[in-house]
Amino acid sequence: MRTAIYAGSFDPPTLGHLWMIESGAALFDRLIVAIGTNTDKEYTFSVGERIDMLRKLAKAHKNVRVESFENQFLVRYAKSARADYVIRGIRTEADFTYERDMRLINRDMEPDIETVFLMPPRELAEISSSFVKGLVGPDGWEEVVARYLPPAVYKKFIGKMGR
Repeated sequence: MRTAIYAGSFDPPTLGHLWMIESGAALFDRLIVAIGTNTDKEYTFSVGERIDMLRKLAKAHKNVRVESFENQFLVRYAKSARADYVIRGIRTEADFTYERDMRLINRDMEPDIETVFLMPPRELAEISSSFVKGLVGPDGWEEVVARYLPPAVYKKFIGKMGR
């Protein structure tokens, strides 16, 4: 059974994240969507809220489960979850450079875990959680943000960020 991990903060889950989940679910027998927690980062949504949103987004895929982890290197978490692959999204040249370097370091730590890079379609290439949160504020931001979030996530995001 080919098992992959797709990890991120997912704060909030975007249409780009959803594309990665759907692609990973199609490519692998089992996909673990793992919310990583960075204690140096301030989050908009709690881990529980993000787990709930991601489970709802992934419910159509019976081979996907959602978990969280903290204070672990991703590849060590992947090994503990018996995953053979880590999937990462590449949106830009900067993403590629960073992810290539991380792949090499991860391979040094856990040589049996392979990294697979996926490139989203053009219309999702710029989307990130940070990008979405950066749009909040100016008049009409709600309309703009709606283009980048799944409807259920959008509703929760507006509830958190709405003024």
